[in-house]
Amino acid sequence: MFILGTSVSSQIDANWQTYIMIGVYFLILVIIGIYGYKQSTGNLSEYMLGGRSIGPYITALSAGASDMSGWMIMGLPGSVYTTGLSAIWITIGLSLGAYLNYFIVAPRLRVYTELAGDAITLPDFFKNRLDDHSNIIKIISGSIIVIFFTLYTYSGFVSGGKLFETAFGLNYRYGLIMVAVIVIFYTFLGGYLAVSITDFFQGVIMLIAMVMVPIVALLKLNGLDTFHQVADMKPTNLDLFRGTTVLGIISLFSWGLGYFGQPHIIVRFMSIKSFKLLPKARRIGIAWMVIGLAGACLVGLTGIAFVPEYHITLKDPETLFIIMGQVLFHPLVGGFLLAAILAAIMSTISSQLLVTSSSLTEDFYKLIRGKKADPKKHEKEFVLVGRISVMVVAFVAIWIAWTPNDTILNLVGNAWAGFGASFSPLVLFSLYWKGLTRAGAISGMIAGAATVIVWIVFIKPMANINEIFGMYEIIPGFIISVIVTYAVSKLTQKPSERTIGELDEVKQILHTK
Repeated sequence: MFILGTSVSSQIDANWQTYIMIGVYFLILVIIGIYGYKQSTGNLSEYMLGGRSIGPYITALSAGASDMSGWMIMGLPGSVYTTGLSAIWITIGLSLGAYLNYFIVAPRLRVYTELAGDAITLPDFFKNRLDDHSNIIKIISGSIIVIFFTLYTYSGFVSGGKLFETAFGLNYRYGLIMVAVIVIFYTFLGGYLAVSITDFFQGVIMLIAMVMVPIVALLKLNGLDTFHQVADMKPTNLDLFRGTTVLGIISLFSWGLGYFGQPHIIVRFMSIKSFKLLPKARRIGIAWMVIGLAGACLVGLTGIAFVPEYHITLKDPETLFIIMGQVLFHPLVGGFLLAAILAAIMSTISSQLLVTSSSLTEDFYKLIRGKKADPKKHEKEFVLVGRISVMVVAFVAIWIAWTPNDTILNLVGNAWAGFGASFSPLVLFSLYWKGLTRAGAISGMIAGAATVIVWIVFIKPMANINEIFGMYEIIPGFIISVIVTYAVSKLTQKPSERTIGELDEVKQILHTK
């Protein structure tokens, strides 16, 4: 929490206008959830993937909103406020990674997942791509999704609890429950379509907020001269290279490696109507992302001057955006800005819940039911299991988040690295290399995930001994996964002619656009 000076304390108190704005926002989400329930939840493909009928605008903003989460509005400004301009290396790495993702992964994945048995989950694609009749690759990749997404969802609930605690003075756990109830409701009912539409709506709100707050803050302070003031307070504040190390820059920049293997982001590419719409989605999505990340960094930088100017003692830097929004604006606008934070949090949580539930249903429950379960006759049963899975994963994440013990950025970073090391190399190999084998894929996935976990638990605590141990865990995890996948594939049986032929067919489809 934070302690406010008397000059601004009255402006922070949430009043009825703020509550009304939050209430309207919640109501809109509920309506979208009901709409999604009526429109596209007749079968598992519709519930989990929107029937592959999503347009470029919703695809772009949905991918961005589900990607950025509460860390963009809370974690990143807090990091820039604490560290200075050198913290923005993470935004450069992410922007480059997202841009390459649209070029390298998106078109091929959209075509290949439909060609390979109309796969609706990443594990299902791996299984079909590699002719894995034993389903081992589905079980392992599905387990990785469940483990790391539960951790990822946990970080979102922590963000929600912090928001209500800071802005409304509510108990952290009450805020946690409020966020969880709304997200579970519209995800449970409306499935992928509801999640995608709410992500689009939330993405618009987030963009407006990230532009509005730093601009108004600059106008209230000393305009562009505010940056001179920030630099005078500490020289490293406006230096890209000071205040950090070469290894620190590499670690932040390496966040971009994770994009190729984030299931909640690349599932957006699988759901778009046609790969031909991806260039339009790319232009919209990258523009949204660059503007949003730049705004978040400006919030952190202007916050350095804003906090002493308004006599605020800030104990938790990750609440900076909340405080600035409530001090600078009328309560009605302040409520809109709080809705923007909720938008960032909820858009990611709902996407993660849906991807995890789709994995539990498609990659585990269907295996348990076996061949006796006719997909056409049991579609409603599978949709029901998907909905139940949403609730189960949410309850586990809430239980873990009940007593938070880390920053939002660290929590997101751990989960991001887990997916990046486990899936990014495998996705790239699957889409581009004919020599990939089932044994290579399984070995590389396990090696990447294990490296990340071992690095977090055993290696990082030794960072005080040597800086190299403090390296972001995605770097060793990604490298080891690539080496193991390639080496084991070379030493094991060659893939079937069918899978090699499918890769050629994917290329042909893309080249005949």
